[in-house]
Amino acid sequence: MAEEGGRPAPEWADADHSVCGILHGYRDGHSLAERLGCLGWRSRSSSWHGYEAGTDWCEFALEPDGQDVLLNGVVAPHRFDDLAALLTRFGVTYTLELYDENGNLVRETHG
Repeated sequence: MAEEGGRPAPEWADADHSVCGILHGYRDGHSLAERLGCLGWRSRSSSWHGYEAGTDWCEFALEPDGQDVLLNGVVAPHRFDDLAALLTRFGVTYTLELYDENGNLVRETHG
């Protein structure tokens, strides 16, 4: 799977397809953002405890909630499984949901 740190493709940057998730047992998003950065993704601190990460097919924020890290952003719908596979490869326990442009739940996966 190729990871590229370019800006999101225009069709996904403004898309209403959203991805939401929970990274179970993570206290902050720093380690995941750092690992994605090592793969060439854009990653940066966005607040005291939050991070943003993205590539040309996915962009999301990572915000701790005290027990877990919440993931919210956009993903190219045909790359939803790639995001799940990447989290699995990193050993992350997660729940991910994909919503369409009308806010309807399209897919859900756990890892």
